[in-house]
Amino acid sequence: MKKAPETTRSPTLKTLAERWQQAWPLALEVWSKYTRLRDAHLCASRAKAARHGLTGSFAMIRLHDQSIVVDLESIAEHGLEDYAVEILAHEVGHHVLAPGNTTDHFRLLARIRRGLPTLESHTAMVANLYTDLLINDRLQRRSGLRMADIYRRLAQSSGTSESGVWNLYLRIYENLWKLDAGSLSARKTSEEKDLLHRADTQKMSSEKKERMEGDAWLGARLIRVYADDWLTGAGRFAALLLPYLAEDAERAEKTPFIRLLDTVKAAAGSDPMGGIEIEPDEAAVHPSEDPAITGMESEEESQPPPEQQAEQARGQRREPFEYGEILRAAGIRLDDHEIAVRYYRECALPHLVPFPTQRAPESPEPQMEGLEPWEIGDPLDELDALQTVLQSPRVIPGLTTVRRLYGREQGHAVARQPVDLDMYVDSSGSMPNPQINVSYLSLAGAIIALSALRAGSRVQATLWSGKKQVMHTQGFVRDEREILRILTGFYGGWTCFPIHRLRETFCGASPPTRPVHILMISDDGITTMFDRDERGNDGWEISARALTTAGAGGTMALNISSDWIEEDEWLKRARDEQHWEIFPISDLEDLVAFARAFSRRHYSQPDSPASDT
Repeated sequence: MKKAPETTRSPTLKTLAERWQQAWPLALEVWSKYTRLRDAHLCASRAKAARHGLTGSFAMIRLHDQSIVVDLESIAEHGLEDYAVEILAHEVGHHVLAPGNTTDHFRLLARIRRGLPTLESHTAMVANLYTDLLINDRLQRRSGLRMADIYRRLAQSSGTSESGVWNLYLRIYENLWKLDAGSLSARKTSEEKDLLHRADTQKMSSEKKERMEGDAWLGARLIRVYADDWLTGAGRFAALLLPYLAEDAERAEKTPFIRLLDTVKAAAGSDPMGGIEIEPDEAAVHPSEDPAITGMESEEESQPPPEQQAEQARGQRREPFEYGEILRAAGIRLDDHEIAVRYYRECALPHLVPFPTQRAPESPEPQMEGLEPWEIGDPLDELDALQTVLQSPRVIPGLTTVRRLYGREQGHAVARQPVDLDMYVDSSGSMPNPQINVSYLSLAGAIIALSALRAGSRVQATLWSGKKQVMHTQGFVRDEREILRILTGFYGGWTCFPIHRLRETFCGASPPTRPVHILMISDDGITTMFDRDERGNDGWEISARALTTAGAGGTMALNISSDWIEEDEWLKRARDEQHWEIFPISDLEDLVAFARAFSRRHYSQPDSPASDT
């Protein structure tokens, strides 16, 4: 008898899963008969739902694989078994309408975050509530689905709440759907309504009630006005909720939102692209100040046209730490270093230029010169079967088998030889931490390194600061992530160039076999490379030998003033005696000019594409 509950419950959930599976095509057709998504994951238990990443709520979406996950066990507990089409259509709406894709999801979170100063930790929740309002209003009004009934059931199971955000949120729905005040709350009878109304009256001043009524009206207007331009309305919705979030935080009020949050992990598993550029319409305006919502003309000066706003915002980027907060709000869990790698990679991509190549002697062409024995153990694809049979009809491996012998003849086609890159990045205390603030020197390195990889070159990257504060790639590599992790690292110590790295690379027993360009990314602390190393060797001599062995020149991209040549005798000597090319880098414009000049001046030939950039 003890096992009876399990026996009766299991078939019930199985039947429920079958019913919901039958409702899936209907949910897709609510949006369009052409809507196509992979079948929803209908999980019969919380444990199974958790394996799909769903915890806390009874449903969620995944943007990286366009999936929907539903916890049927939680659905049954909340009494929502009969709302399969409504709940599934709502989840489909997140894929079709808002947020739709990871890029727009990042843009949405950025706008919400701008509207929640000091309360940015609520960004994911507010974004979820906002998109739910957009989707549910459309399903209730245009498709005739019973979205209001779902909120009534949820309110009944949770009871009343003193949360200002929750009460405002429900009141917005009531305004949208022209429902009586309190009809979406847990109040069931007229007697209960009167009792609770009197209690609310005692707890809430008339001023607060009037404010909430006004804000609920503004919220409903906002949803209708920006239904087709929901990204623009996102910051306004956040500004509307901000004071209520602050009040709830003061009294540590827990809102009943946890069961409704189906997009807080929406971008988990995605490869983030977008969200770095600051868009001109991100400013958070309170709905009461928006003439499109209130219908009242603004007394302030009119905003500049969109073209002018876009021009003013062009080139503005978020700081890496803010970019990281947006990724975390989207459900992407990365450490600060990995976020910095993705940040600088995306910043560098629009500025990549073809990495220069050097002319090599005319490429040799293979010419057949004869035959030689093919023996067991030689590659099978080198066996010349035709010539073997012509020489002897009896094929005996190792005795009668032959392969072709090739020689090399001077050709006429011009071969191009990639230039490898040896990069040294300063990470001393005088340099910005690229994981927190934008480091234009790290960005310069990313642009050049990715351009080198694009052209088929190899890159060796070294990060350095004080003594014994050195990390580097394992020689010259083509691993983009490994290189960017070096470029975005940070020590913040003293300044002491790792002369031994330069010595071991170019003055050791195994110097590079291909031409290498040496690139220094630093400030005036780069002059420590001319000190003596731990063995007493002169840094000037090591530098000269390194440039000679590398064979493709050297460049210093330094965070220094433009009049550096009049201030530092050592840098002048490095330029005049050893022919280091030195570029002062201070902002994005200088960075792009440096990256292009780096390719054009030193390595590209007149007929090379790099010379035209």
